[in-house]
Amino acid sequence: MKELVQKLRKYEIRIRKAINTQMQGDFHSVFKGTGLEFDDVRAYQYGDDVRSIDWHVSAKGHGTFVKTYREEKEQSVFLMLDVSASQTVGTGRQHKLDVGKEICGVLSLAAARQQSQIGIICFSDQKEKYIKPAKGIEQAYTLIKALHELTPKSVKTNLAAGIKLTLDIVKRRSIILLISDFIDVNYEKELAMLAKRHDLIVIQLLDLRERNMPSLGIVPVVDKETGKTIWLNTSGAEFKEHYFAQYKQNQDRVIRICQKYQANYLAIQANEDYVMQLVNLFRLRNRTSKKSA
Repeated sequence: MKELVQKLRKYEIRIRKAINTQMQGDFHSVFKGTGLEFDDVRAYQYGDDVRSIDWHVSAKGHGTFVKTYREEKEQSVFLMLDVSASQTVGTGRQHKLDVGKEICGVLSLAAARQQSQIGIICFSDQKEKYIKPAKGIEQAYTLIKALHELTPKSVKTNLAAGIKLTLDIVKRRSIILLISDFIDVNYEKELAMLAKRHDLIVIQLLDLRERNMPSLGIVPVVDKETGKTIWLNTSGAEFKEHYFAQYKQNQDRVIRICQKYQANYLAIQANEDYVMQLVNLFRLRNRTSKKSA
């Protein structure tokens, strides 16, 4: 546990240095809102945008009123981590799930330094772990320890159920980082809903073997989530074409939803250094925040 925390701190230091050097900014942009939230109503004044009129209040007969908004300076941050069995795939020493846990740990330590509230929801096809948002270094250590000790009760994936769980738990608009490989079906409606209600950041974890399957002939393949063994002709051109087409469609689907609902998207390879990729994500959010300010 001590070694894990030290490792995560080194990653955090690298990220902070990279951001300060390349962006001349700071680390807080990922934890700050990028939009506006409803504040109050006031009497309509000449020149106000008619689209901002609150017709429900105005209908009470006391005059015409418009909605006012304030910048989302600070929001709660929720980490959503998919801990199903498909996440335990990995080419090198690290599985996708290991990388997902590390990213959560790094962001927890960073949030503690920025005095931001951060919580976590781990899911498979059910709720595996939930920790309410709180501030401070003790909260960061609580999250890191919980992730280190977590043994999922289920090996199956149900992204739609995991997102519905989050929507039920998180009522107030928050920053949500959804970390998953998105190897599932029928979750598009729920993902769109999550993006509409919250400031969503999607991190898709990928693995080299999922894109470059070697030609090994006919081999038995075990589905980790169902336990079933099937025989596949990995050398067959038809099989490879179908497999890689599905793989690309899966990633394109996630990207398309993120683009439509203005959610940030980042793909991370489990066998690669993710630090600079996170830096680029923060740079993007920093630019977006400045444009909307």
